[in-house]
Amino acid sequence: MTRETFEELVSQALDQIPQELTRVMDNVAVFVEDEPAPDDPELLGLYEGTPLTDRGEWYAGVLPDRISIYMGPTLRYCESPEDVVHEVSVTVVHEIAHHFGIGDDRLHELGWG
Repeated sequence: MTRETFEELVSQALDQIPQELTRVMDNVAVFVEDEPAPDDPELLGLYEGTPLTDRGEWYAGVLPDRISIYMGPTLRYCESPEDVVHEVSVTVVHEIAHHFGIGDDRLHELGWG
């Protein structure tokens, strides 16, 4: 799969997020990266930032939160193009949920782990 195709899948997954949620997303950027850090080579996505639930009056003038979706591990993990489409969608939702302050345990309970 080309990077362009993978980026389009990430874009499509973002487009599937309900407008009620995207309207309240704040100061967050989504990137496609080739690989995660060497210490976690199987990581499919990563949220870095301050979740909306933890922001207070002090939250101003900061760099955007960052969501990274990793192409290499996703392609290695998936067995078919259909699997890639599904996994990208799950990963995007999972990382956006972190932006909203939802932790891994709860995401696993909800089937988005």
